[in-house]
Amino acid sequence: MTTPFYVSPQQAMADRAEYARKGIARGRSVVVLQYSDGILFVAENPSRALHKVSEIYDRIAFAAVGKYNEFENLRIGGVRYADLRGYTYDRDDVTARGLANVYAQTLGTIFSSAAEKPYEVELIVAEVGEAPEDDQIYRLPHDGSIVDEHGSVAVGGNADQISSYLDQRHRDGMTLAEALKLAVESLARDNNGGERSLTAEQLEVAVLDRKRPQQRKFKRVLGRQLSRLLESEGAAAEDSSVAESEAEDSEE
Repeated sequence: MTTPFYVSPQQAMADRAEYARKGIARGRSVVVLQYSDGILFVAENPSRALHKVSEIYDRIAFAAVGKYNEFENLRIGGVRYADLRGYTYDRDDVTARGLANVYAQTLGTIFSSAAEKPYEVELIVAEVGEAPEDDQIYRLPHDGSIVDEHGSVAVGGNADQISSYLDQRHRDGMTLAEALKLAVESLARDNNGGERSLTAEQLEVAVLDRKRPQQRKFKRVLGRQLSRLLESEGAAAEDSSVAESEAEDSEE
């Protein structure tokens, strides 16, 4: 009779973590930055049907990298949780912290289970506050841990290099155009330190805009507004672009 092959629990968990990290690293990166009027989400994503950035609730948005079917299931679950909690209690009871805790429990359970493979996803849950100091950004790796982020964060692809680039250049009080320019510059850097050129057609961009008069603060930045912001260097161009987008925006 052959002796069963033994793998220590520590080695098994290390192997599962390495498997998940490799899957996440194959995806294109997403960056999230705070700017003066809210939180900016920028992803390298040429698809207009498969979103990496989505709205969850009034002031809360979700970004993810990794396997689309896995993080899409998590997104749908988050929307259901938020809708049920807001309906049962109060809309103000739906918070990014509560949603991050729910995601952490789900990812942690899956990661620890020997019956299924770990999810190859990394999530960001963000909530815009009344003031910049009230903004909340949480990063959730594949193992279900929660990291409270401030200023800027990157996930997927060469996230470590992008995060280092953002940490050196991001500052409080940036305009939307300045934050978008920095995000695109960081995404355009390859693993060897070189730079690529990213166009508006290759980007998925959205914001949580605290100054938006609607209760729902999530808005996608599309078309002419995105092109103008990528070319903009002044606040006047940004302001006119934002005003125009409010009139054109039909996606809520």
